[in-house]
Amino acid sequence: MVNLSADYKARAAELPGMFRDVFTASENEEEGRIVSALAADLLKSTPEDDLLGVLATDRDVLVGCILFSRLHYDQDPRQVFLMSPVAVRTDRQKSGIGQRLIGFGLEQLRLHGVDFVATYGDPAYYGKTGFQPITEAVAQPPMPLNMPHGWLGQSLSGDETPIEGPSRCVSAFNRPDLW
Repeated sequence: MVNLSADYKARAAELPGMFRDVFTASENEEEGRIVSALAADLLKSTPEDDLLGVLATDRDVLVGCILFSRLHYDQDPRQVFLMSPVAVRTDRQKSGIGQRLIGFGLEQLRLHGVDFVATYGDPAYYGKTGFQPITEAVAQPPMPLNMPHGWLGQSLSGDETPIEGPSRCVSAFNRPDLW
């Protein structure tokens, strides 16, 4: 039975390795190194109020994780977070764990008063959990996007008005090669 939890800190040391293994298997070794380093940097350098992590475990074995980090829009009062990276162990994919984990993470964000969540990924996959393609006019990303069709978002508060102004990401994401 898979358990979902927002207590990522107790397992923080395991997370970069899990992201490395999943992204190496699904993409390649280079991508595994990049995402592992990103996760390690997020966990080390992001202020506690700007980071939320959710985990999926099965009999105390880590099977999935999502990290959410704050996006700052200085001209807009709404709280916005970025959902990335997202990973489910390769041997547990296609079993609904990822979608359950995303739903749980979004609910945790709602409980923390977050208004909007953005992600940068596969519209077909993330669309299953309510993410819709957005443009820079809806929510400006912090860096130019290599694949603008992968910029996705969803309101958690029901406010569908565009988010005002430019954005800033946490330091771990402040790298053009990640966008």
